[in-house]
Amino acid sequence: MNFLLRNIFFIFVFLFLVADAFFIFGDIFVGTEIYTSLQAYITYFPGIAIWEIIILSGLAYITSIKPIRSLKKEIAFFITGSKEGTSLTVGNMNPDARYVINFFNKSLEILKNFKEEFKAGRILKSEVEFASEIQRHVLKKNTVVIPSMDVVANTKSATEVGGDSFDIIEQGHNYYIYIGDVTGHGVAAGFVMMIVNALISGFSKIVENSADILARTNEIVKPRVKSNILMTLLMIRWDEEKQKMYITGAGHEYLIIYKAAEKRAFKIKSGGVALGMTKNISKILKEIEISIAKDDIIILYTDGITEARNGKHESDMMLGMDRFMEIIEHTPIKTAQGVFNNITIELSRFMGYGYRQFDDITLIVMHNKGNSIIENNVSPEIAPQFITEWNWRE
Repeated sequence: MNFLLRNIFFIFVFLFLVADAFFIFGDIFVGTEIYTSLQAYITYFPGIAIWEIIILSGLAYITSIKPIRSLKKEIAFFITGSKEGTSLTVGNMNPDARYVINFFNKSLEILKNFKEEFKAGRILKSEVEFASEIQRHVLKKNTVVIPSMDVVANTKSATEVGGDSFDIIEQGHNYYIYIGDVTGHGVAAGFVMMIVNALISGFSKIVENSADILARTNEIVKPRVKSNILMTLLMIRWDEEKQKMYITGAGHEYLIIYKAAEKRAFKIKSGGVALGMTKNISKILKEIEISIAKDDIIILYTDGITEARNGKHESDMMLGMDRFMEIIEHTPIKTAQGVFNNITIELSRFMGYGYRQFDDITLIVMHNKGNSIIENNVSPEIAPQFITEWNWRE
C-alpha cells in the first residue's frame, strides 16, 4: 500500500509538470509561435493550477498532515487518560511519519503494559499491607506473666509479611511457649502462620499434651496448604505447678539451654517432622521432659539468626551456630533481657551497615528465676552506640 501511494503521488507530480510544460512550450513542437503558447497557458493555467493544488494538497494531507494530527490526538488522549490509547495505522508513504508512528505505537504498548502492571501492583500492595496489618495484630502479644519464668521475645520479618511465629499461651497451670517458621516468607507463608497460630490457640484449650496439640493442628493444616509449604515448630510446655518443662519438636532448630551451674550452653535436638509434611504425625511427635534448674536460660530461635549474613549477598559469611552459642555464653548478665539484648547487639554488629535481612528473625529467651526477684537486670532499650543498623524496631 505504501509503495502504491508513493507511486501515485509521484505520477501526479510528473503529470502536472508535463502538463505545465506542454502549456508553456507545446506550441514550439508543433511549429506555432511562443507568444501563442504563453497566451494559451495564461488562459488555462489558473483552472489547472487550482486542480493541481487541490489534488496535491489532498495527497499531502493524507500522507503527512493527517497522521501527525492523529498522533497528536492519541498522545493527548493518553496523557490526559480520557481514554485508552489505540495503535495508529502505519500504512503511510511518508517514511519520517511512519518512523514516528511506529515508535509511538511501540511506546504506547510498553506504557499500557506498565500501566496495567502498576494498577495490579497497587492492588497487590494494598492486599499485602492488609495482610501485614493482620499479622501485626496476631503477633502483638498480650503480656503473659509466668510466675517463675521471665520471658523476652520479638520477631522481625524480612518482608512486609513474614512466616515466623511465636506465642505464649496460658491454660491453667500450663504455659505453652512456641516458635515456628514457615518455609519461605511473604503473603502465603504469613497466612499459613496465622492459621497455625489460631489452631494451636484453640487446641491448647482442650488438649494438655503439646505433642497432641501439634498433631491435631497438622491434621487440619496438611490438606489445606500446598505440599511445598511446611512449618517447623518447637513448643515448650511449662508446668508451673510441678515446675517441670516439656518440649515437642516438629522439625525445628535446636533448643538451647544455658546451664547456670556449669556456665555452658547446650544444644538439644528438637526432633519430629514439620507440619504439612504428612497428614498423620501423631506417632512421630513426642513430648519429652527436660531438666531445668534455677537460673537456667532457655533460648528458642529461627534460622534467620544463625543464617544471618554480614553483607548484602547470599554468598557472604553466615553467623553460624558456634558463634551464636559463644554470644550466649559470653553474655555478661545472664537474665532473659540480658541475653536477649546481647544477641541483638552482636547480631546487629555482625550484619553491619547497609545490611540485607534474607530471612525472618525470631527470638525467645526464658530465664528460670524461680521465686527470686531479678536484681541488676538490663534495660529493654539498647543505646544506639552498641548497635549498627539492624534492630528489632527498625
